[in-house]
Amino acid sequence: MGNSENKIIAKVDGREIRESDLNSLMKNLGKNSAYFQGPEGRKKLVDELIMHELMYSDALEQNLEDDEEFKIVMRNVKKSLLEQYGLRKLFNKITVTEEEIKDYYENHKDKFINGEMVKASHILVDSKEKANKVLKNIEDGISFEEAAAQYSSCPSKQAGGDLGRFGKGQMVKEFDDAVFSMHVGEISKPVKTQFGYHIIKLTERIPQKHLSLKEAYQEAKDGCFMEKQEKVYADKKVELSRKYSIEIEK
Repeated sequence: MGNSENKIIAKVDGREIRESDLNSLMKNLGKNSAYFQGPEGRKKLVDELIMHELMYSDALEQNLEDDEEFKIVMRNVKKSLLEQYGLRKLFNKITVTEEEIKDYYENHKDKFINGEMVKASHILVDSKEKANKVLKNIEDGISFEEAAAQYSSCPSKQAGGDLGRFGKGQMVKEFDDAVFSMHVGEISKPVKTQFGYHIIKLTERIPQKHLSLKEAYQEAKDGCFMEKQEKVYADKKVELSRKYSIEIEK
């Protein structure tokens, strides 16, 4: 069977447009590619690719590549591409060993820390009066989870108000300040935020911890690579600065 990427979908002035060209155009469109789904969308994109080829044929016929302005543009594009290609070749030579990753981890342990986290549930209502009424019901014996299911306007009500685990800074400031000052098992007074009034129950505190090399492996590997990349770049700059003349106008 042939490769579907290589399937010819049109020919313009003897040049082939392939399925891979269409896929590349879709990729370049990013989120906008959603507007070109289905047969009609595909037809529009194929028409666009055909227009590109027609314009190319027209440019060749007019000998536009001989225009002085075009030659300047081409020189600038070529210069930029060669710079990027040279950098890519330089960085592609970089490798990191397991020993280097381990050394990087040991020398940057302060980077590999999971901050304190908490596990909490909440009940969200739209007024302080409602919040106090819910608190009274909880004091009278209804469970926090039942109260959440009955009164909360947050989708978490389906799970008894459970918000799962989260770290500092992940919630709005007023909620954050309240929950991180509570004791496990404690139920808060109403806490006002932009979303309404929250009654919070803290169910767990997970202390800050240093990550092991295994837990931080990918982050350590990436950090080690970046460090080597910076060194290679700096060394190359010194080498080339000695090799080629540099004159800075004052």
